[in-house]
Amino acid sequence: MTTAELYATFAAQEARGVSPTYERLSLAVAQSDELLALLETLPEGKRQPNLLYGVVRFLRGPVDEPDAFVDYAVTHWPTVSGEMRVRATQTNEAGRCTALLPVLAKLPQPLALLEVGASAGLCLYPDQYGYRYGDHVVGTGTPVLECDASGLVPPTTLPKVVWRGGLDLNPLDVTSADDVAWLEALIWPEHTHRRARFVAAAKVAAADPPRLVRGDLVDDLPALAAEAPSDATLVVFHTSVLYQVPPDRRRAFADVVRDLDCHWIANEAADVLPYDNLPDPPNEALHNLLALDGTPLAWGRSHGQSLVWFG
Repeated sequence: MTTAELYATFAAQEARGVSPTYERLSLAVAQSDELLALLETLPEGKRQPNLLYGVVRFLRGPVDEPDAFVDYAVTHWPTVSGEMRVRATQTNEAGRCTALLPVLAKLPQPLALLEVGASAGLCLYPDQYGYRYGDHVVGTGTPVLECDASGLVPPTTLPKVVWRGGLDLNPLDVTSADDVAWLEALIWPEHTHRRARFVAAAKVAAADPPRLVRGDLVDDLPALAAEAPSDATLVVFHTSVLYQVPPDRRRAFADVVRDLDCHWIANEAADVLPYDNLPDPPNEALHNLLALDGTPLAWGRSHGQSLVWFG
């Protein structure tokens, strides 16, 4: 896929109907030979739309008008590209816990949670948030995470979590103003509800910080997993992380997880891990595939806003 096709596809499959701002920007980038040429000087994994848009917003550049955005990115390319090379799309969306909760609630309690690609660790607190699946409410915490779910019998109780650990190449700290500003820049412009949710979830994490370790998902996972209490059910999970990992390292990671005494929850795009005989996704929008121990269970949007259960 060319860089122009990458941005055009992002406009059609991810931004359309979700962020008019990013749809307009993506179409403009796809048609700008100058900006495309600059993007192609970056490593392939650093050319992604979310990273470019997050960096420009972090730098307080314009995003409301496509021509102004393209002009800013081109004119300030040394600064923009410098940030893109050292930063990553570490979106820390607590709403993704709506997909995790139905699985976590059914596992033997209590739980020790270990998130791969944890960012600042906001998804390590599924027991602290409130949930609304249609008219069904679970928990009394804040923020309240809403999910349009079908085919699902919603959980009636929250899991009991006794240990939280996270692994990331660049773990972020919700008590750091710079890290918080970066995470806010990754929230799409129109998503004021997500921004409010992030602020509330960050307060939860800051009140009881998780154990976050800088490390590689293959080489350093066993050591962190060994820290989990032996009398709790260890759950290794990840959401929208492995697409950034080369295929050979994905396979190595899967082998490592299978060798651990744990349950494994994967919530990734359907082409990231191998599955057979999948049902079709609900529509053409980009969906993640939720799986437990290699068994597919549901299609869901990447921010936890919807879930179609088939498992």
